Amino acid sequence: MQKIFCLLLTICVTLLPIRAACAAETVDAPVITAQSAIVIEASTGRVVYEKDADTQRSPASMTKIMTCLLALDLLGRHQNVMISQNAYETEDCPLEFSAGDLFTADELIRGMMLVSDNGAAVALAETAAGSVPKFVDKMNEEAKALGMTDTHFANPNGLTNPGHTSTARDMAKLARYAMTKKAFRDIVIIEKAPIRWELPKSKVKMVENSNELLGHYDGMTGIKTGWTQDAGGCLAASARRNGLELICIVMKAPDPKVRFDDARKLLDYGFAQTRLKKGIQRDRLRKSVWVKGAKQATVAVHPATDVNYPIIKGEDPKRYTVTYDLPKVLEAPVAEGTPVGKIILRYDGKSVGSVDLLAEKAEPGFSVGSALVSVFGWLLPRL
Repeated sequence: MQKIFCLLLTICVTLLPIRAACAAETVDAPVITAQSAIVIEASTGRVVYEKDADTQRSPASMTKIMTCLLALDLLGRHQNVMISQNAYETEDCPLEFSAGDLFTADELIRGMMLVSDNGAAVALAETAAGSVPKFVDKMNEEAKALGMTDTHFANPNGLTNPGHTSTARDMAKLARYAMTKKAFRDIVIIEKAPIRWELPKSKVKMVENSNELLGHYDGMTGIKTGWTQDAGGCLAASARRNGLELICIVMKAPDPKVRFDDARKLLDYGFAQTRLKKGIQRDRLRKSVWVKGAKQATVAVHPATDVNYPIIKGEDPKRYTVTYDLPKVLEAPVAEGTPVGKIILRYDGKSVGSVDLLAEKAEPGFSVGSALVSVFGWLLPRL
């Protein structure tokens, strides 16, 4: 009996570290106050965590992510932007400008993003598109192009409007796209900066980013706060550690402070659960697509980034597969870096993420091969 007892004791002592190690690997889902939230891996968009991510809610000033992207695209960096009476009269303008004040687009975009100035968003919209309604049309066109199927914008700043709604999942799509743009990343990581006026000359105001996690959370890289009574506390936050970047969206937290606590918990959880396994190196993958109306018959495409596999909760990377979603034929002109397709990542056969495929340049013109593509493209095999 004593031998049996000793044997059982030995087995228990031997298994204890194993059981403890298994328990250590298990991370409980965070308890958060926000009514909607999502965490994604940035390079693929794979979801690491979600809570009520498809319920439409007001995105508040996270809206300015889209406004910033369009302003960067439509306005020259040093183009002048005048504060209109409409912009001046917009509520909640921390820059404290006056009608007739003049900024460069670069300065006003930075001010808008750091202190969430609503009038700055209006002035940028008016200058970029001629009017706020025309700018809002462009916002909705871009949202559609990004696959934000449950989003409708009604203004460029996120002030409360019953027709201005989005979801945590859609805002994650927007934030993920925005963070691929260097000019955008360079703005949203700034902790504090002087904002300079063109007129009145020599006027300067030092502003501090409303994202309280910048400089206080390891690896924080952005992105944008949001708050109204209707929307509650909103936050798009991103952080990067050891090559892994996560994007977190929080919507309708009960007050402006706890949104940061929620985001911290969500990012901590994401980093504890996720690692990246090297997959396909960007420079080692080249595919081609037929092109018509060009100086060549084919155009090369390549991934926007290295294709790595997010491994969650100890998954087996061997269960990842990739497929290619590409058109068979493109039409010139094709600008360098144009997204023309996607690499689809699947885990156990289920689509879990994607990486854009970007085209190289195809100038319009004539070639025998391209002419044949125009005539017989429907007969050609996929390359």
